[in-house]
Amino acid sequence: MLCLFAIGASRLAADTVETKSGAKIVGKVEKIDGGSVVVSTDYAGTITIKQAEVTSIVTDAPVAVRLSSGTRVDGKVSGSAGAVQIAGAEGTVSTTVDKVAASWAAGGKDPAVVALERGWAYEASVDVAGKSGNKSQLGTAAGLRATLAGVADTLVFYTAYDRQVTDGSKSADQFKAGVDYQSNFSGKNSWYVRNEGGFDRIKDINFYDVAAFGFGYDLIKKPKQTLTSRVGLSFRNENYRNPLTTDMNSAGMDFSLNHTLGFDHASLVNRINIVPSFKDTSNYRLTHESFLELPTANPQWKLRLGVSNDYNSRPGTGVEKLDTGYFTRLNLNWK
Repeated sequence: MLCLFAIGASRLAADTVETKSGAKIVGKVEKIDGGSVVVSTDYAGTITIKQAEVTSIVTDAPVAVRLSSGTRVDGKVSGSAGAVQIAGAEGTVSTTVDKVAASWAAGGKDPAVVALERGWAYEASVDVAGKSGNKSQLGTAAGLRATLAGVADTLVFYTAYDRQVTDGSKSADQFKAGVDYQSNFSGKNSWYVRNEGGFDRIKDINFYDVAAFGFGYDLIKKPKQTLTSRVGLSFRNENYRNPLTTDMNSAGMDFSLNHTLGFDHASLVNRINIVPSFKDTSNYRLTHESFLELPTANPQWKLRLGVSNDYNSRPGTGVEKLDTGYFTRLNLNWK
């Protein structure tokens, strides 16, 4: 059937791929990658063919080809019976189909090199909510995040501020800023160092700082899902405004789980961290955030629906241990 389609479309497309079974696919060779040849056609969409089944590749225009030896050649591809000739500016290179490691658009960067390159990504979020009537309420929250990510490591800078006023009284007044660096040194293994500081005036915290370092392991590492566990050492400092509350200064442990699950048009993120003290393991701080991110008509904007929890087992005098927040935010993403 593919042969019949190919004959009918041969006048519209110039690249051809032939297989051991005798099929001749006519279209445009988009790329060769991971042992597959990807061809886009007018009659059957995109077709992926096992490279081991291919006997001939012919392109009408130059493409970039990387051989298994690492050599790169840009030129037109031709050949038959398993042989491949690449006619480049400096002459013709002869090889075989099985020795072609990858191909992509002529003049472009090698995808394997691009995958190793670091790149910055930015995110800004804003949330404004209010009501009037029997009760008046005004809440504002904003955040910024900058991520420099590559295959080998990830560096994240972030900051956020949350302020809520209910019936003239503050119900939230919190600021935080932090940095997180993770180096993926071997397979699923990594090491990390992080620091976060800020204040929480509703919880009577004049200033807090948590510094930690340790090792991580990817319990799940798939294209659309990751689950990373972390275990390390920390130092936690909390300075309270109320003189009746004892300040917190202690080394301790650092435990966290970070989970990301991607869907076709959405993503789910879960983060949880607990920092217990060495002096008293019942003295700890636990933070949690879960949110669902949904797309909007503009691909740069996303809608984020989530919940966050901040639990301090030894809070300041007259302060509740647990704070739970629910949020709906607009996020702007760009690179």
